[in-house]
Amino acid sequence: MQTTVKQVHRKELFGHPVGLYILFFTEMWERFSYYGMRAILVLYLITETTDRNPGLGWTNMEALALYGWYTMLVYVASIPGGIIADRMLGQKKAVIVGAVLLVIGHSILAIEQMWAFYTGLGFIIAGVGMLKPNISTMVGGLYPKGDIRRDKGFTIFYIGINIGAFLSSLIVGYVGEVYGWHYGFGLAGICMLLGLLQFVLGQKYLVGVGDFLGKSSNVEDQEALKRPLNKMEKDRVIVLILSFLMVIVFFGAFEQAGGLMNIYASEKTNRMLMGWEVPASWFQSLNAFFIIVLGAAVANFWANRKLKGREASSLFKMIVGLIIMGTGFLFMTAATAQFESSGSSAMYWLVLAYMFHTVGELSLSPVSLSFVTKLAPAKYASLMMGLYFATTGFGNKLAGLLGESASHLGEYTVFTGIAIFCILFGLLIRLFLKKLKALTHGAEDNEKRIAQ
Repeated sequence: MQTTVKQVHRKELFGHPVGLYILFFTEMWERFSYYGMRAILVLYLITETTDRNPGLGWTNMEALALYGWYTMLVYVASIPGGIIADRMLGQKKAVIVGAVLLVIGHSILAIEQMWAFYTGLGFIIAGVGMLKPNISTMVGGLYPKGDIRRDKGFTIFYIGINIGAFLSSLIVGYVGEVYGWHYGFGLAGICMLLGLLQFVLGQKYLVGVGDFLGKSSNVEDQEALKRPLNKMEKDRVIVLILSFLMVIVFFGAFEQAGGLMNIYASEKTNRMLMGWEVPASWFQSLNAFFIIVLGAAVANFWANRKLKGREASSLFKMIVGLIIMGTGFLFMTAATAQFESSGSSAMYWLVLAYMFHTVGELSLSPVSLSFVTKLAPAKYASLMMGLYFATTGFGNKLAGLLGESASHLGEYTVFTGIAIFCILFGLLIRLFLKKLKALTHGAEDNEKRIAQ
């Protein structure tokens, strides 16, 4: 159950509420700042202090360890961010607070001092924790219960995320590698400020969405806050928590992109293209590029499958997404085999891996966001979204640990092991699909197009 929304007429654009596009662009700039910084973080850490563009000179293992802790904490902070929104601020105000913290954090990172480095990361962790779960919950709040457009709406929102990620990997990555790491960090802060301004100016399209339920005059809102959860709501919380296991496994594998795969692109991939060396950070843009190109097609595939009466539940999509993403690591297995035999690895292996990772992500990540808003009790809407992002954070930490293990196990073993485990885990969850769907109590059984 999503946060109760006032039944007001909402102006639409391309078949969706205009408010969706306000959230789309806000999240686009937030992700531009985050992924831009992520694209250069590990590279900054491992670059020698004597380099023409000096970094911190850390070892790969040290850099991946920090990367794992940082990316985990960024998303685990969504739990307190969700609690603060549910109990004190509401989602809308929490997004504004988070955006302000992010502007401060990225700006501090532009200062070339170690105190600024750690302080900036701290502000970014707090900012993402306030913004990320609450803006995602607001997307669900735009749609009435049972509206089939919800999954597509989250996919559109997700495309916004990845336009930001795509542009930031190219722009911030280039600025950071060529002109200076701290210029890249500072650019991310400027773009986050644009996102904050855009969100504030678009409030008229978000009336009744993301407001604090404690101050609502709606009787249903007040009752939802006061009464204990019933059996159906408890079952739905259980299935959400169980589905989060897939999220942890997925992101434990998927987030090798910013760590081990980033280092692999930098150190073991032949990046020469027509006499020009492609920056290692640019490979981070492939995932976002494929999401922009393939996002609508994947969403339409699942929507058409559902309309034909075939299995297309959120849980089934997540299972398929996990298996497809795992399969993508077999291309990294091939890449490492090529490197071991010839001393060089072709760029197309990374391209193929990222393409499979993207198709898997499109079947799991935006769908799981939508799934949370369908099943989460209204009084815990932001908290459950916070728990979802926390599980992605645990997946990020797992990714860091797996990346570190490559120092003694080797990339071939790590990439192959990830592929096998993801595929087998997805098939195992498939065996329990019917029982898990029963716990949702038909939350997706009667979805249809509902006019706003």
